Amino acid sequence: MSDTPGAPPAGQAPGAGVPQVLLDLLTARGPSGYETAPAAVWSDAANGFAEVSTDVVGTPLARVSPKHGSEHAAPRLLVMGHIDEIGLIVTHIDDEGYLWFTGVGGWDAQVLVGQRVVLDTRDGPLTGVVGKKPIHLLREEERKKVADIRDMHIDVGARDGAQARELVRIGDVAVIDADPAELPNGRLTSRALDNRLGSFVAFEAARLVAEAGGSAWELAAVAVAQEEITFGGSRTSAFALEPDAAIVIDVTHATDAPGIEVKEAGKHELGSGPVLSRGSTLNQRLFELLFQTAEEEKIPFTVEASARATGTDADAVHLS
Repeated sequence: MSDTPGAPPAGQAPGAGVPQVLLDLLTARGPSGYETAPAAVWSDAANGFAEVSTDVVGTPLARVSPKHGSEHAAPRLLVMGHIDEIGLIVTHIDDEGYLWFTGVGGWDAQVLVGQRVVLDTRDGPLTGVVGKKPIHLLREEERKKVADIRDMHIDVGARDGAQARELVRIGDVAVIDADPAELPNGRLTSRALDNRLGSFVAFEAARLVAEAGGSAWELAAVAVAQEEITFGGSRTSAFALEPDAAIVIDVTHATDAPGIEVKEAGKHELGSGPVLSRGSTLNQRLFELLFQTAEEEKIPFTVEASARATGTDADAVHLS
């Protein structure tokens, strides 16, 4: 386990095909409202090519000026990916030393049972294990029910409540203790691809534009905070920056996994390229530009339809 939330994983050499900035982002721990570590990784990396700042919500901004001669009334493009992740937050510490918690963001509770987690405490990272009543002791009717977060606890090895309260405070947060890992065929697994990947794409867009000497537009890349809970960072960034256009990057579901109905979710196979969203709240001219550019550059992609809200930061930008 790393000593600091932003440090690369111990004993894991980065793969040649995975950018170091992305690996560092995926390793850093940062549930919604506690994004300091991944935001620092993002800001430090962007400092070399952009004007970097962080707002009071915790969203870092990398601003790339337009080309010389384009400063007068240059339009502004906002490129956005959220930097927070889902996590757990301690709500109660009982007299036996067990930690009770709720989710920060949306969880499939079945994923949590038996997981090892890392809590970020006042004295540094602390390992714990998520437990629940053993299946051997469940009544027959209880075995048929899906486990609920309210029935789970975190065991940090404390001898009693007094010791647990010395180690952990109410409001400390945790994430699953899992480093990113490369899989065959150029694939990557990580607890926080949603959406450190999107924040990396925003970062990389700014880096490439800066490397090219700017463009006719000013580029404002942001790694927004608090998407998983309130869209807080995208609300404030879209309002404060007043962009002329915005591109929001987030993850979506590969629909070639077992049991998914493509007639409802669309056909988006793993490895088939980015997915462009098209729908009622999304700007049609911008969609057509993205569609046309992908065709001209021979970039593989698919299209998904959005009949109402997208469930991403794009909803907050749309309202702003």
